[in-house]
Formats: sequence, C-alpha cells, structure tokens
Amino acid sequence: MAETPIRFGILGCAEIARKLARAIALAPNAVVSAIGSRSVDKAKTFAADTGLPPSAKAYGSYEAVLDDPDVDAVYIPLPTSLHRRWVTAAAEKGKHVLLEKPVALSAADLEEIVAACEANGVQFMDATMWMHHPRTTGMRAFLSDGERFGQLKVIHSTFTFAGGPDFLTNNIRVKADLDSLGALGDVGWYCIRAILWATDYELPKTVLASREPVINESGVILSCGSTLYWQDGKVATFHCSFLTSVVQDLTALGTKASLRLHDFAVPFQENSALFHVTSQFSSPLVSEHNVINDLPQEALMVKEFACLVASIKGNGSKPDKKWPTLSMKTQLVLDAVKASIDRGFEPVEVLSPLFATT
Repeated sequence: MAETPIRFGILGCAEIARKLARAIALAPNAVVSAIGSRSVDKAKTFAADTGLPPSAKAYGSYEAVLDDPDVDAVYIPLPTSLHRRWVTAAAEKGKHVLLEKPVALSAADLEEIVAACEANGVQFMDATMWMHHPRTTGMRAFLSDGERFGQLKVIHSTFTFAGGPDFLTNNIRVKADLDSLGALGDVGWYCIRAILWATDYELPKTVLASREPVINESGVILSCGSTLYWQDGKVATFHCSFLTSVVQDLTALGTKASLRLHDFAVPFQENSALFHVTSQFSSPLVSEHNVINDLPQEALMVKEFACLVASIKGNGSKPDKKWPTLSMKTQLVLDAVKASIDRGFEPVEVLSPLFATT
C-alpha cells in the first residue's frame, strides 16, 4: 500500500521557496497542497511557475494556508523578523514546521518558537539542507574514528558570496527591519552549524568576534568572523560575507588526519559530493571520497521531515527533539558572536541551551 504523502503548505513566494517546492515534488512522501502569499495573484503565479500539482490551492494570505484542513505541515521562508509570529500561529493550528534559517533573531525568540511547537505536539526542523546529505553521515563516521582521524583539534569554515549592488541595496537580508542579522544570520548560520557538527554539537566555552566587521548604514552585518574556544583546547574560526566571491570551505584537523571539502553547504553536483582526507600516516597521502545520493539534499531533508510528521500522525510518536536542540545550539553561538561585536570585540561566554533536550 502506497504511503500517504504529507501535505505541505508554503508561506510566501521567496526565491528559496521555489527550490523547496521542487524538493517537495521530488520527495516520495510529500506533496505541495497549498501556497500562500499576500496576494492571490502572486500565489497563482508561483504555482504556475513552479509546476505545482493542479490540486494545490493558491491563497491570498498566510492565515488561509494555516486554516486549510488539507495542510499537514508548513514550510516558512519568510524574513526572520516574522518567524516567531508565523511559527507560533502554525503550531497553534496543529501544523508541523519546516523553518528557513536563520530561525530567529535571538535565542529568546527561538525559545518561544520551540515552546509553541512543543505545546502543540508538532515537529520543528530548520532548513539546513546539507545536514541531510549522505556525505554528512560519511564524514561524521570518519571524524568519529579515533584510529583514523585521531582527536579533533581545529575547525575552519568559510561561506561567502558577492551579493552585488542590487542585493546590497534591496535584498531582505540587508534590511534591519526584516533580517537584522545579515550575513551572520544567513551564511554565518551555515558556518556555525558546520563547526558544531564537527564537534558533535559540543558548545564552545567562549567566542571572540574578529575586529573590523563590515556593517551597513542600517546596522546590518555584511561581513564578519569569529574564533570559538573549547575548554579542552579545541579552536574554530569562521568567516562569512556578502562581499567576496563564492566560497564554502570546511576543514577539520585531527591529530592523525584532516578532512576538507569545498562545497559543504551546497554541493557543486546535485547527485554526488566529494570530500578529501589527508593523513601523513597513510598511503596515498590524500584520498578522495565521492558520495552518491539518489535525491538532492533538499529533497532528502523534506523526506526526513515528512517521515517524522507521518510517525507523529500515524503512530502517535512524539516530535523529535534533536532538531530544535541543534537549532538552539546554533542560535546560542550566533548570539554570542553578535554580542562580542556589540561589546567591542570582547570574549563572550556561550550560554547553555534554554530548554531540556530529553
């Protein structure tokens, strides 16, 4: 018997929503049931342009999507300043939530978001797509192998792209009232998550923001970096920017080997992804590993999220707390970096998670 697909509503017609509409179509256990925009004409245009199924409804408001009984879950790609309002509204309507990153403007806002989801028994997951690629699983196994990799000592991550004049003037990610975290919240989110992933989500003790970040006249960060410190001596650095050509590098250095890749957030190839291992204790010195995936990483993300929702709907399972916990840890580090910048580049201690993880 064929699996009943999870029915998605999409709130907003942002460019990234086009990618997710395709991902939902590719996932074997999901379908777009509704698209909502501030105008019904815009919603209809989005539906036509993205090839949504004829059964998908086009609404002229986000509320209408949340009120639709044929919607099980929502994908929310709205500006970060709107996340708390619309996630809370979705959760109260019993809709499971796949939320675009950055998930919140602060850990305090995210705590409210997670509390609303928990109170209503709905699954929460942020849309950090590379987490769901099989390459990520393979690299995790290597980093956890003490015989081959040794002890993790240093991590470097970089995610940048050149936004261009129009982007730097008009994009929502440079508007203080829409996405005030700027590059730190956007590409910096990926850098911080990658660092935490490499440490198996062990929070650093302190962070120290790099001096001379680039900040626009509205106070939005266009380029910044930071160093993270752990009590056991691990160190990590990251740099994120809207001002330089595209780079998405990740390097993890261990006592016996290192791992390196140049496309950690968005693989250069949709159905395969490389990583390289360097070890002075093996031959050859450098080995290349190619991981094949049957679906793009964003479709794998949708598939995993839909499986969790189906288990809650069909089996009475509880929402998986792993995903909000990872979001909170990422947000806590992001908040500490922002605080270090605001305080004149002082070291800032990373707080403990604001809610229980079990």
